[in-house]
Amino acid sequence: MDAIFVVPLILTLFFLHYYFTDHDTVIDKDRKRFADGISLFEAGNYTDAYTYFDQKLKENRKSALAYEYRGKCNLKDGNLYSALYDFTEALSFDNTLVDVHLEKGKIHYQLQEFNEAFLSFDKAVWFSRGGNAEALELRTNVYRKLHPSVETEKERNS
Repeated sequence: MDAIFVVPLILTLFFLHYYFTDHDTVIDKDRKRFADGISLFEAGNYTDAYTYFDQKLKENRKSALAYEYRGKCNLKDGNLYSALYDFTEALSFDNTLVDVHLEKGKIHYQLQEFNEAFLSFDKAVWFSRGGNAEALELRTNVYRKLHPSVETEKERNS
């Protein structure tokens, strides 16, 4: 008899707990918090965006999104090694950022560090669940650079 009252009460409590719980991820919260800096970056004002995200990183050293955007600003200014550092830091806080893996791989590719580039592109493919065509293409290109004999064997067999 007590179950008639207890079960609906527990179900109601679970529903209320789910309804009032915040479901935003850390990245979603950071996107809202750093909307001003993101709009600066998207408007092409990279110097001000860099200053904005640099200041935010002084306030919050563990923000993957702030490192990502500061890295993108460094990349736009041609500072490859600074961008690589920022992307590495961003991934240390959130390893699932597909765009960061992709940009990091592009930098390694430019620096002719093909093993590291392949690993970054491979992670971009993995975390995008194979849904990012650019990551798939770049990973294939780097694989061909790393293993040129595989390509020539296929050409001989054709």
